[in-house]
Amino acid sequence: MLKIFLKNKEVILASGSPRRQRFFKEMEIPYTVDVRPVEEVFPDHLKEEEITNFLAQLKAKAFEDLKPNQILITSDTIVSNDGLPMGKPADAEEAVKMITSLSGKAHKVVTSVCFTTTQKQETFNSITKVRFKKLTSKEIEFYVKNYKPFDKAGGYAIQEWIGLIGVTGIEGSYANVVGLPTHLVYEKLMEFVKS
Repeated sequence: MLKIFLKNKEVILASGSPRRQRFFKEMEIPYTVDVRPVEEVFPDHLKEEEITNFLAQLKAKAFEDLKPNQILITSDTIVSNDGLPMGKPADAEEAVKMITSLSGKAHKVVTSVCFTTTQKQETFNSITKVRFKKLTSKEIEFYVKNYKPFDKAGGYAIQEWIGLIGVTGIEGSYANVVGLPTHLVYEKLMEFVKS
């Protein structure tokens, strides 16, 4: 569907995430991957979607060489646990701590997506509430040891074993928890190509 509208456009996905790349393939959006190094540091006073908005826009700043026919898509996801941001765990110990802190309660998964062209920039976000059952230490350790979720915000992936056995409820977009609010990406991309 979008292929028709994108025939004169080049979509650049600035993400090394295999989950985000898979979503683009499944939505039949032609794209190229271009990931540029950015130090992902944000001001301490920012909260939830302010953090992800800031980081998605920060990633776009690395692309000063955009051409008029290009649409750059940058994105960032955090887990907000009792209002505190959680990024990716540095190691197994940190992953265990993160999942333990999420066990038996609800948290938010916040993703921001930034669309940038030579003419304009627009940032939007999606927030999904996820509830975990009370996980045992053995379950958490098994997951971290076998799935090594070190590239995932909050130290877990909902589509993996821990999500299947541990998630008891979800409010909002499931795709957003996996890494991208696909319904909004589609909608906004349609707006961008038609404007």
